[in-house]
Amino acid sequence: MTEKEPELVRRRPGGRAARVRLAVLTAAMEVLAEEGIARLTIAEVAARAGVNETTVYRRWGSREKLVLDAMLAGSHEGIPIPDTGAVRTDLAAFARALAEYLTTPTGRSVAREASLSSEDPHLAAAWQTFWQSRLDQAGTIISRAVERGELPADTDSALALELLCSPLQTRSLLGHRPIEPDLPERLTDLVLDGLRKRT
Repeated sequence: MTEKEPELVRRRPGGRAARVRLAVLTAAMEVLAEEGIARLTIAEVAARAGVNETTVYRRWGSREKLVLDAMLAGSHEGIPIPDTGAVRTDLAAFARALAEYLTTPTGRSVAREASLSSEDPHLAAAWQTFWQSRLDQAGTIISRAVERGELPADTDSALALELLCSPLQTRSLLGHRPIEPDLPERLTDLVLDGLRKRT
């Protein structure tokens, strides 16, 4: 081993920066789950993450950008986009992951906050970006199905995903009915039946 090799290891790109980002986003998701967006402050997030406030401001610039990044990171981790090779199993896996995410403190908090209108235009814009990002990513399930000939070429991916996900979110928010273990599959079949009957 040369004398430079240990130094290269210590200075590898993304090492400390990645750890700081993870610590801050984890702290932000904890505050979001416990207190909601309205009470989330950069000061509290920084304290929980063990970093200076200036570090958070330097990287994210504003509370709204931090909230958006935290929500996206949490949903990416909790609700991955499956690629099983078939639209039914993709949609069912996606719906199951959403159902499980909605049972977590962060998932419940995100669903609850998303159901409230925000008078803060910056937060409203962050929510819009969040939903559009998630719809765009999950929309690949529909676009792959169209390419495979499983769905019509003019399938509205956003509407299909909203039809799939809304009952799960409604049951989680209202608590009036449980999310049964087979509900993701039943919703998947209902959505696909509706989409395919147009062919």
